[in-house]
Amino acid sequence: MIKVAMTGVFVDDVAKAHVFYTDVLGFETRTDLDLGGGTRFVTVGAPDGAQPDLQLLLEPGDSPIAEPYRLALYAAGIPCIVFSVDDIRAEYDRLLGLGVRFTHAPQEQGPVIAAVFDDTVGNLVQLTQPKG
Repeated sequence: MIKVAMTGVFVDDVAKAHVFYTDVLGFETRTDLDLGGGTRFVTVGAPDGAQPDLQLLLEPGDSPIAEPYRLALYAAGIPCIVFSVDDIRAEYDRLLGLGVRFTHAPQEQGPVIAAVFDDTVGNLVQLTQPKG
């Protein structure tokens, strides 16, 4: 059986992303390694043992390949990643209270309710909750 172990999101500032993804979104740090030369290898994951095998790599997005990709997604309004939540309206209110800027509030989109926010490090992120 093949399972997803890690996926990455390109960010324009790894340290700032680490703070946002842990302190604001509520992920926990799984790995934080100093690779030297100001480079860090940082992964986060769902808290409390949820999805213990799945990590999100906060990857420097300033490479000649990553930066145009990240900028193009953002300019087109396309989220780089989708997170699921149990109660999107509660999570939306919680994040608004923490100063998170949403590009659209929760709304029905096919089989889900979705909202999109700016992660402060160059990306749009979508939250979803199944309808019903």
